Amino acid sequence: MRTVRAGRRTVEVHRPDKVLFPGGGGAKEYTKADLVEYYREIAPFMLPHLRGRPLMLERYPDGLDGPRFMQKNVPDHCPDWIRRVEVPKEGGTVLHPVCEDTATLVYLADQAALTLHRWLARAPSDGPVDRPDRMVFDLDPATDDFEPVRDTARLLGELLDELRLPSALMTTGSRGLHVVVPLNGHHDFDEVRRFAKDTADALTEAHPDRLTTKARKKDRGDRLYLDIQRNAYAQTAVAPFTVRATPGAPVAVPVTWDQLDDPELGARRWTIADAADQARTNPWSGLLRSGRALGPARRRLNALRG
Repeated sequence: MRTVRAGRRTVEVHRPDKVLFPGGGGAKEYTKADLVEYYREIAPFMLPHLRGRPLMLERYPDGLDGPRFMQKNVPDHCPDWIRRVEVPKEGGTVLHPVCEDTATLVYLADQAALTLHRWLARAPSDGPVDRPDRMVFDLDPATDDFEPVRDTARLLGELLDELRLPSALMTTGSRGLHVVVPLNGHHDFDEVRRFAKDTADALTEAHPDRLTTKARKKDRGDRLYLDIQRNAYAQTAVAPFTVRATPGAPVAVPVTWDQLDDPELGARRWTIADAADQARTNPWSGLLRSGRALGPARRRLNALRG
């Protein structure tokens, strides 16, 4: 066991030498200590995207070679200084963890929570978690070819510009990109999801041979899937700067629109070894303060679709 200083707290890290990301096949090996150090380093850049948001944890206690499980409820042994938020579900409630500080990030890393999936709404001090301040379009290609992702991001960005909505890009650390739109938090999940669906439908109708909104893989063919399902209540999206549970420890990283033209850009462009370098360039400068209402954009979208 090792103790790690994280802000005002000291957190115990158990089995720090445990290999979470096995090496081989060109991928570098990373241990739990490496994961802890990454999350401690990235905390100043990551925490603004986590604070106030219920989390779902993707855990691999024995590393990538062991079983995976998704955890929503906070276990009894979780330290009492970690914030919880209780949200309704059908037939009951879920007690989610919320990451407010570096110590919580380090604790989650010690729990082998490789990937943090966040809600698109923040939890108020009282009241329901039902007003998302983010809208996410997940660009999921049919193959590992990144060019369709790059092309679709440009098309979607141009459409959002027409709707006068700000948007930002993030590599997913998997295969595609997320296009993120900041909202003012005045709309409920149903309204945001409908708007995202209608926007995606408008784009696929203009490019039916290249894009689809069909959820079933067998119905997509070789078309890129424009996934808007993450905008529904209780759904989650991978958090900016989170590690993905893939060999080499790739990271979901915010990028600028100019970086879309970089031929070296790909979904797994950054790992825990260099994601902090990208974070220091502040690629989403000002985005967190630019949330918009959907009313004017809805009127423009309706006019575009006739």
